[in-house]
Amino acid sequence: MCGIAGFVNLKRQFSPETMRAAAAQMAARLNHRGPDDRGVWIDADSGVALGHTRLAVIDLSPAGAQPMVSACGRFVLAYNGEIYNAPELRAELENAGRTFRGHSDTEVMVEGFAAWGVRPTVQRLTGMFAFAAWDRKTRTASLGRDRLGIKPLYWGRIDDSLVFASELKALTAFPGWNGAIDPDAVAAFLRYGYVPTPMSIYRGICKLAPGTLLEYCEDGEIRNETYWTLSEVAARGQADLIEGPEDAAQEAMESLLTDAVRRRMVADVPLGLFLSGGIDSSTVAALMQANSAKPIRTFSIGFHEQAYDEAAYAKKVAAHLGTEHTELYVTPAEAQAVIPKLQHIYDEPFADSSQIPTYLLSEMTRRHVTVALSGDGGDEVFAGYNRYGQGLALAKASRHLPVAMRSGLARAITSVPPGVWDRLSRTLPERIRPRLAGEKMHKLAAVLPKSSEEFYESLVTQCDGAESLVTGAAAANSIFRDSAMPGLSADEVSRMQYLDTLHYLPDDILTKVDRASMAVSLEVRVPLLDHRMVELSWRLPLGLKLRGGTGKWLLRQIAYKYVPERLLQRPKMGFGVPIDDWLKGPLKDWAGDLLSPSALGRSGLLDPAPIAIKWDQHQTGRRNWQHFLWNVLMFASWQETYRAETPSHASVREVVRYAGEGR
Repeated sequence: MCGIAGFVNLKRQFSPETMRAAAAQMAARLNHRGPDDRGVWIDADSGVALGHTRLAVIDLSPAGAQPMVSACGRFVLAYNGEIYNAPELRAELENAGRTFRGHSDTEVMVEGFAAWGVRPTVQRLTGMFAFAAWDRKTRTASLGRDRLGIKPLYWGRIDDSLVFASELKALTAFPGWNGAIDPDAVAAFLRYGYVPTPMSIYRGICKLAPGTLLEYCEDGEIRNETYWTLSEVAARGQADLIEGPEDAAQEAMESLLTDAVRRRMVADVPLGLFLSGGIDSSTVAALMQANSAKPIRTFSIGFHEQAYDEAAYAKKVAAHLGTEHTELYVTPAEAQAVIPKLQHIYDEPFADSSQIPTYLLSEMTRRHVTVALSGDGGDEVFAGYNRYGQGLALAKASRHLPVAMRSGLARAITSVPPGVWDRLSRTLPERIRPRLAGEKMHKLAAVLPKSSEEFYESLVTQCDGAESLVTGAAAANSIFRDSAMPGLSADEVSRMQYLDTLHYLPDDILTKVDRASMAVSLEVRVPLLDHRMVELSWRLPLGLKLRGGTGKWLLRQIAYKYVPERLLQRPKMGFGVPIDDWLKGPLKDWAGDLLSPSALGRSGLLDPAPIAIKWDQHQTGRRNWQHFLWNVLMFASWQETYRAETPSHASVREVVRYAGEGR
């Protein structure tokens, strides 16, 4: 895994010295993504500079160094990711007469560009990637991102230059950086807890969308084109559903998943797995162990608060599979100590509180291995979220119960305080006892009178009317209602899966894992998000994904072949921390300072009055506003860091001096 950064200035306004210094400084900001090597390539005559930081995983020799030039000299590539079908592609290229100097997947990609072209090569790739390539013949820059958005890539224009990088912090090192905050992005962040693609927190800087190629040609025009779209995959899959015996579907899925896992076990460095003890990671662990001649390494993190602790489940699964297991129990103080680091790790506001345990798990794992597999993506691909079963039940109820009756039921639910629902839930057997029952019951009540579409958006919206809190923000335009789903069936679960995979997966889940793991130079691979697996999942009838209110039905059948069902039967927990209690206890002073009217007033963007009301209601226990307040706190904390550390304008002279001092 690596970090990439660079720019194209077709007017060639910078001297070679300035170009090299700027690219070097941009790459230096990404050293955590690639601490093993750093490289810069420039073409002063064309105004192109590519920077790269390397985490050596495949081909540790200098033959794998980047930026890499193709053997014919036409293409130059800076790339972040892993290509899992590189051996097959290499064989094709060798048969076509291409020669290789090493055995890195980077070389396979750049030689593919030279032999087949950029788009045809990208369409052949199985893997996770973000790249910048320069075609010296056509004088065209190409940026690309993998199909599901596993690896990040930001881009934009600064003055007369196209700039790009794996993380925003690299762009702040470019001469002329301004960094104006986009109020619409702030409002979207408050609404969802992340800044949705294509936005970034900065005006004029974008995230390249998954499955997209961008071309910047000599005429200065920018052209975006998709090479893979979820809408087309979903439409094709729904039109060609798998028929016949369920055993055949299970066999096909297990065969493909085994191949996906096996390919991700190839590395020239130590490798392990994040193990939570849930269905997704346990299935991956089982298939890894079945394809390993020795015990695999597994890692889990635990909390002493039972409602948030999964380590005991992971330990039992590890013992059954015979893995070499490592676990770390974290105290609240250790978890809270991560909070000051979050703004440096994520670069823009990000409010999924599971970012904290994800970072701690990554930090612990990196002490032992360089690469870790994970079970991320299983919920989106195989319908594992609780909201899918709830949405289906709501849709059925909507067809039979009038709105007035559903509204009455909602009022009855909310008449019982969340704490009482929590106490009632403790009378249930542990294996079916929901976590945060009161909060979930009240959330359910809020959406009972609504349609299935409104139900979904209510569940993923953490701040209604966010635009009213942000000075200068435009009226809301829901990213979900604008997401085209041509050819999709009308069933509610498929629609929610589609929207989660398109938005929540890349902008929340994968962003969280990428930044947390790369902050400690750990590469994380996600076999359940092999694009072939995603394409297969859309061919599965709904009953093979969600059955009897239980998601991931077919994936569970595969898991039960390797791990006893009793070890995997438990309520879905998620991977969070008790933000609710922390905001009333150890984080109260910190949060109170950031949310004070004077502090929020300094931001110049947020209206303090409604925030103060919610803060007071949360402190007195009248309402649980943990998600809303955490979003505001992450923005306020980010803005404090932004003001203190981001220069308003980086001059060319400063860039040259900075690089010359070797910082």
